[in-house]
Amino acid sequence: MISSEAAPFAKTGGLADVVGALPAALQALGEEVAVVIPRYGSIDLKNARRVWENLAIHLGPASFPITIYQAPAEFPVYLVDCPPLFDRKGFYGDSAMDFPDNHLRFAVFARAALAVARLLFRTEIFHCHDWQSGLVPAYLRTTFASDPTYLGCRTLFTIHNLGYQGLFPKAALEEIALPPEAVYRPEIMEFFGRISYIKAGIALADALNTVSPTYAREIQTPEYGFGLDGALRARAKDLTGILNGVDYLEWNPEIDPLIPARYSAENLEPKEICKRRLLEEFGLPPEAAERPLLGIVSRFTRQKGTDILAEAIADIIAEDCYLVALGTGDAEYEEFFRRMQRDFPGRVAVRIGFDNALAHRIEAGADIFLMPSHYEPCGLNQIYSLKYGTVPVVRATGGLDDTIEEGTGFKFADYSGRALFEAVRTAINAFADRDGWRQMMRRGMRKDFSWKTSASAYSELYRRLLGR
Repeated sequence: MISSEAAPFAKTGGLADVVGALPAALQALGEEVAVVIPRYGSIDLKNARRVWENLAIHLGPASFPITIYQAPAEFPVYLVDCPPLFDRKGFYGDSAMDFPDNHLRFAVFARAALAVARLLFRTEIFHCHDWQSGLVPAYLRTTFASDPTYLGCRTLFTIHNLGYQGLFPKAALEEIALPPEAVYRPEIMEFFGRISYIKAGIALADALNTVSPTYAREIQTPEYGFGLDGALRARAKDLTGILNGVDYLEWNPEIDPLIPARYSAENLEPKEICKRRLLEEFGLPPEAAERPLLGIVSRFTRQKGTDILAEAIADIIAEDCYLVALGTGDAEYEEFFRRMQRDFPGRVAVRIGFDNALAHRIEAGADIFLMPSHYEPCGLNQIYSLKYGTVPVVRATGGLDDTIEEGTGFKFADYSGRALFEAVRTAINAFADRDGWRQMMRRGMRKDFSWKTSASAYSELYRRLLGR
């Protein structure tokens, strides 16, 4: 598996959770799996083992010295160490902008991952994740097309979020040592005068998948295709949707060490303790314990529905409820959340930042979880919410539509503040029936979205790729 992130080593979102958990689930099925990620500056090498040094990656006249480390994990995790490229504060950029040499960084990373397969872990399947690994199929089809090391190898390209595409100027092709005559074509990497790393993966991998069945259909439409819907429709027979799983060893209120009180579907009472503690932590009044508490853990971006929340928030708060939110994102939406806190003191409380422990406490303490996403490839927080008895209100898109059903949560279709408000009001009215609400909580808590089912689907896909 070739990825720019894998929990717990490097994480900005759900990609890391998938690549951190899926390999172990595949191992349980008898597969042999290794993961390759960059060694960012934030990854401590103290417990890692140097397994290859003085590996030179040549891209045209440029040469990049690489050291490969193996990190301690249940499965081999190889870290590609090239300090000039990866020993930086951010993974993809700083707070102001993307790094201007990202095209080079992830080209070197792709070539290093291929070297790992040559030198350390002979593979049959290269499972590539998102645009940062999109050049792996491109190099295999061009530079290494006749290399016997990779004879018979197959590639699977997984799209976690089509909105992030790895777009660079055409001139970058020379720096990354890919022949323009082979790849700078509309059906391969050319994208409106630029090159697209994600399009390279889409065009050149042997098979494609994305992280929910509904998202696999959506990305073939102009509304959700980000200009690539035609490329995806052209490969529709090679595209499948496999719903992400979640790690119930980390997200389970029965064993969670990060919440004030543990509880289960059979014993819901301690969840009230979690709610009261959360209200205290956010400085909301004690009487809020008797009313619905809405929770948000999210990136603050338009993708996550922040714009329609802005339309609806005044009406939502008028329903005599409370809201806590945690996240970071676009400056304008971070400011919206701060303003919301100022406009509704004692009703809305916000924390700007990333705090995993607080995310757990919100899942455990809230009554209702909001995910009004414009699009959502899979989504994990709604699945966590089900397990924690925190009833989700979601927009019916992507994985949200696949995982939430009548009786476990509330869905709305129209992307508007009015539709969001109506769904929240329906949930708040349902909250008044305490017995019915507890039944809904229990139904959600008993759902199983563990990795076992998803891993089986990936295992079958790998075997089909290999003709078995």
